[in-house]
Amino acid sequence: MLSLHEVGITSGINITSDSQVLTIRVWLKRDSGQYWPSIYHTVSSPCSCMSYHHDSRRIFIGQDNGAIVEFLISEDFNKMNHVKTYPAHQNRVSDMVFSLESEWVVSTGHDKSVSWMCTQSGSMLGRHYFTAWASCLQYDQETQHAFVGDHSGQITLLKLERQTYSTITTLKGHEGSVGALWWDPVQRLLFSGASDHSVIMWDIGGRKGRTLLLQGHHERVQALRYLQLTRQLVSCSADGGIAVWNMDTQREEAPQWLDSDSCQKCEQPFFWNIKQMWDTKTLGLRQHHCRKCGKAVCGKCSSKRSTFPIMGFEFPVRVCDACFETIKEEDRTPLATFHEGKHNIAHMDMDPSRGLMVTCGSDRIVKVNNSSLIPDNSCM
Repeated sequence: MLSLHEVGITSGINITSDSQVLTIRVWLKRDSGQYWPSIYHTVSSPCSCMSYHHDSRRIFIGQDNGAIVEFLISEDFNKMNHVKTYPAHQNRVSDMVFSLESEWVVSTGHDKSVSWMCTQSGSMLGRHYFTAWASCLQYDQETQHAFVGDHSGQITLLKLERQTYSTITTLKGHEGSVGALWWDPVQRLLFSGASDHSVIMWDIGGRKGRTLLLQGHHERVQALRYLQLTRQLVSCSADGGIAVWNMDTQREEAPQWLDSDSCQKCEQPFFWNIKQMWDTKTLGLRQHHCRKCGKAVCGKCSSKRSTFPIMGFEFPVRVCDACFETIKEEDRTPLATFHEGKHNIAHMDMDPSRGLMVTCGSDRIVKVNNSSLIPDNSCM
């Protein structure tokens, strides 16, 4: 867990350790250009997540025991004092957000709940339970809406109030646990990444249910950041892959997969269509789907593979032979660039104004990269 911020003319990184170490460290960039720990603080339970507020220098640490601990960092970043401990969850805290406007700390946990607590009184304001582990969180401070991703692949939108809440909707699109969320309050876009290796853009502000599927990772997506100025999305996966998606272009929604008992091209039966197999005295075929038109097709009618970036397919995917003929060479022009972080990326933060990206992974290594890691215009 980490946060990248600016301290005067230096830059600091606040890092809580992985689940095997009981320390919080604040690193400051010295005149030599190297980072040195100015604070080394030990806690009673392994750290699981963090939220840092730059202006107030308040840091909230989620722990494996379900508690959230608040500290105040001194102006010279050489000392941190304990403020409060919040009994937020009964199990590991998976994600959290601190809102200075409402003086709330909103958190999710492995006790399958989202909770919101008052940072002034330290009291619990509300809690909502899910059917699966709540894994990640984004919070809109203006409207007090919370987006909660869980291990079932669903994202729940809640309206939080003091002592009460209401469920607005549930977003379903991932086939694996949701590992990362990012909310852009300006364009009102929600981005989600999951263990199914995919990223989905949800157009919340459009109110038409529009979604865009982005497929370019080989492992679970664990970190997201949308650069509003250049309209680019940065996504990081567990194998160290970093993708920079151009969202300032015309994209199309991937079609829904159609259901059929026989191939929608050659009309041969699929293997569960016993009646047609008996009538035609033929063996049933395995069902596939064309990623461009969504039709149910057999392997013979979908022997081709192609990229189709306008629908988010940056790697070759199955398309039916008919759709393959309609894809022009210019349609295969990539709309994303891919880079290697060279370690398992569990968390990521960025400072676009200075062109800096910081990542940390399960290898206990923290990397601070300049804009040379990704295209210049995606960091500036």
